[in-house]
Order: sequence, then C-alpha cells, then structure tokens
Amino acid sequence: MSSAKRIKNVSISVPVLYGNTAVRLTPEMRTERTPVDHTHEWTIFFKPVLDNIDLTPLLKRVTFKLHETYENPVRSIEKPPYKVTETGWGEFEIIIKLHFHSGSELGINEKNFQIFHALKLHPFNPQHPIKENGEVHSVLYDELVFQEPTERVFEYLTQKPLNLLPYKLSDPLKRDQEYIKTDELDEIARLDVYINKVKEEVENQRNQYKDLEQEKLALLQ
Repeated sequence: MSSAKRIKNVSISVPVLYGNTAVRLTPEMRTERTPVDHTHEWTIFFKPVLDNIDLTPLLKRVTFKLHETYENPVRSIEKPPYKVTETGWGEFEIIIKLHFHSGSELGINEKNFQIFHALKLHPFNPQHPIKENGEVHSVLYDELVFQEPTERVFEYLTQKPLNLLPYKLSDPLKRDQEYIKTDELDEIARLDVYINKVKEEVENQRNQYKDLEQEKLALLQ
C-alpha cells in the first residue's frame, strides 16, 4: 500500500507554542557589537507543546522574518530548538514560516504555514507582577492541523499521544509560559458561551423578521 495515499475525512492536530521572551539589557550583557540604543535582549521561538515531540521528520526548517533593519532579516533554523536571539529597542511583527519536507510520500497541504507574532519587549499583562529585570513572556498557543494526511504522516503523528496536554504547570512561576489542559477547557467553555449567544441572536433576528412579515401582510390586506 502506498504511503502517499490520503486518509479521507481525518484530521490530526499538533499543539504548538510560539512567541518571545525578553529581558532588559544590563551592562554585563552588552558586547562591542551591541548598538548603544538597544535596550533589550529577546528570543523568538516555535516549538511543540510537548517537549518529547520531534517534528523534524515533517519540518524541513523554520524561518523567522525579522524587521528589515536587522542584518540578514530572514533567519533559517533547520533543527530544534527553533529560535532566534537578538537585541533591539522596538517592537515589531515577526513572521514565522514553517517549511515542510516536500515529496509525494508526505504530501502535506500546509507547505508554507505562516504565523504572525507581535514582538513584546515591555510588560503588558497587569495580572503578572513586573520583574526586576523587566522579563517578559509573550507565549501563544496554536495547533497545526493536517487535513486528510497521507498514511505516512498519519503513522508518524499517531506514534505518540501528541494531543495530551499536561494538567499541571512544571513550575507555578511559569503560568505565563506554559499551556495546560485546563486552559484548553476554559477556552472551549468560553467558545460555548459565545456560540450560544450567537444562536440566541439568530433566533431573535428570525422572530423579528417573522413579525415584520406579518405586519407587511396585514398592511397589504
């Protein structure tokens, strides 16, 4: 049986984290090459939520497109950890692009999956106390969804329980750095609330439309 054959009506999702960390530059952290006006050191990254998941059989490389003022603004990383560390003074949008291995056997649809991340250098969450070194974590959750994967991709992605998110933080202080099962459940609950609100609004609009139709018929009689 060909490993390039697609499995119909099946999708597999891989939980991932992406974002950046940042700290204020101290005199000890500066080198001769550090521009005088740079105030922070930051790291942009992309990784699976579960540390034991290896995406290299699927991912050829991950590129990070920085602001054009940086030397070599497109940074290409071919193996984990997928991250780039730089210094700077301003916030800007970074494009993270996933490049999958080509070839008929993999047959992945999302050949150039793109993620847009707004680099954060300054504290933006009032719920978290400001740290002395100005440390910031801007970490976001997403899922890579493989629609109707080939048999080879399906076999690889089902070798390990990719979707089992941890229920507890590895460290209570990492509340803004990790994504756990309760976060997913909370998000699902919030979505259910909004879905019900939309249904109620649709029903209200339908009833209003019926009332207007009856008024129109009454006027025409």
